[in-house]
Amino acid sequence: MAIDIKVPTVGESISEVTLVKWLKKDGEYANRDEVIAELESEKATFELNAEQAGVIKTIAKEGDTLKIGDIVCSIDTDAAKPEGVKAEPAKDMVAAKAQESKPLNPKPLNEPANDTKATPVAAAIIADKKVDVKTVTATGSNGKIVKQDVLEALNNPGRKPGVTMFGRNDRPEKMSNLRKTISRRLVEAKNTTAMLTTFNEVDMSAIMEIRTKYKDKFKEGHGVNLGFMSFFTKACTYALMEWPSVNAYIDGENVIYHDYCDISIAVSAPKGLVVPVIRNAESLSMAEIEKKVVELATKAKDNKLTIEEMTGGTFTITNGGIFGSMMSTPIINIPQSAILGMHNILHRPMAVNGQVVIKPMMYLALSYDHRIIDGRESVSFLVRIKELLENPALLLFGKDPVKSLLEL
Repeated sequence: MAIDIKVPTVGESISEVTLVKWLKKDGEYANRDEVIAELESEKATFELNAEQAGVIKTIAKEGDTLKIGDIVCSIDTDAAKPEGVKAEPAKDMVAAKAQESKPLNPKPLNEPANDTKATPVAAAIIADKKVDVKTVTATGSNGKIVKQDVLEALNNPGRKPGVTMFGRNDRPEKMSNLRKTISRRLVEAKNTTAMLTTFNEVDMSAIMEIRTKYKDKFKEGHGVNLGFMSFFTKACTYALMEWPSVNAYIDGENVIYHDYCDISIAVSAPKGLVVPVIRNAESLSMAEIEKKVVELATKAKDNKLTIEEMTGGTFTITNGGIFGSMMSTPIINIPQSAILGMHNILHRPMAVNGQVVIKPMMYLALSYDHRIIDGRESVSFLVRIKELLENPALLLFGKDPVKSLLEL
């Protein structure tokens, strides 16, 4: 009996997907629940499993755009399971064969082979300068290497003379659903929000000292590295509670405020930028935040994020510093109203109490929707982030302990 495998429902707003890759080819046998293909929607990549064991008969092709419910393939459940493939040869046998295949006396790269012709002068230069003859293009009669050929190779290391390094071919490539969605949302954010960006800088000395002092104990106690993201996430949750409009968004004629902080983190995945969400970040410890960041980043790298993990979010943090960015104006992740951009940490001379001191400084950028967030709120929010990061002890209560004691 043959059963049809159809495109499953993957989300309320998703009507079509792209068949990215067949993991089982036409005519191959698949076990029940074995992954047979990868599909990509406008929000995520997900796997298609075999509902029953049998032989696959592919219907859709890689790159095809399919509607929800379309038939991807059929499975012949009556087909007999073939015998397993032969085991791979043992590593020692492979190593032995590799050893046997090695020439006992390999010829040095700089020594012309017996069938390579070179003039006496060219041969002398090759031997003296230890030139790899494979990098030399022979232009002499009957394929003979002449002096000028060797000199060209020496003057142009890494490429053959007369050979163009790059071609002039154009490669049309279909835009993936994920890239289409990213493009559409970025344009929509620019066209539908009154976006402005305010900047500040933060002295990272205190945080870097904490990481240097406690990173080993933190890793030993929690099984995860102590990174910068947990400090920034924690600081943002306190600031968002103080400035609720930064944590809100516009819905028609209403402003939707949130009493929780679902922090979206921008992650560069193989197929494009994705923004998974850390739910209720305000209630998580530093270790819990770091573990969640690692979990979401790993899933993004492996294209394993679910739609639920990328849906929602009340505020976004993006870190261009990991790529070396010193300053940028991040685009709002709609329908959110603000996004914080982290950047590279550079040691710069700063004036401290009338003295020039070298400090590890980072520029911060807050892009915000001016329709809902005023300048006073955006600047105050970013100043609060700066204060919390430069005084990490405040992250414990969100306030100065002495001021809390004095109820100031």
